[in-house]
Amino acid sequence: MADLRSYNAKRRFGVTREPHGTLGKAGDAFVVQKHAARRLHYDLRLQLDGVMKSWAVTRGPSLVPGEKRLAVQVEDHPIAYNTFEGTIPQGEYGAGTVMVWDRGRWQPEGDPEKGLRKGHLSFRLKGRKLRGGWHLVRMRRRPGEKRDNWLLIKQRDDDARSARDKDILAEQPLSVKSGRSMDEIARHKRIAKSKRKRAPAKRSGRSVKRAGQR
Repeated sequence: MADLRSYNAKRRFGVTREPHGTLGKAGDAFVVQKHAARRLHYDLRLQLDGVMKSWAVTRGPSLVPGEKRLAVQVEDHPIAYNTFEGTIPQGEYGAGTVMVWDRGRWQPEGDPEKGLRKGHLSFRLKGRKLRGGWHLVRMRRRPGEKRDNWLLIKQRDDDARSARDKDILAEQPLSVKSGRSMDEIARHKRIAKSKRKRAPAKRSGRSVKRAGQR
């Protein structure tokens, strides 16, 4: 069931520029956001039931079918989050730099809600970087684990690569939204802050006139 209460409870929207969580419409969007938080990871989000179902892929997606990438399921995100790129302030949940690394459309193979319940969701991606068929397979929860761990696995098809090919993460590191690198996204925030600090205070017309009379 779609639920954005957890997303909203974790964020102070007067501090972070992340969008407030409200339920959206049905659709087929997907996004992968590169996120330099405490640990670098890639957030896979699939639009379903008016939200973005979300997984933190710890090492990022791989185009090699035999490689299983850990994908930790996290709270649902609002659809408006798909365009978020910038810096989450220090002290806030998920503090760090966020890049829109890839985006496009996705198509489930079969009933997606049934697949999520059973723990095996097969789907196809049509993005700028990621394409073809994929699997999300849920692992058995271990004692003490609070989140569901899944495995993200590329299907064997024409969009797959061999282990000898260059890693897609290294081959195409830039944002599909802005063309910027992670450093450029983070530096833009620092530059904006420094400009605000250096900006001289504006004088009123009356103050300027008195200054000219001295």
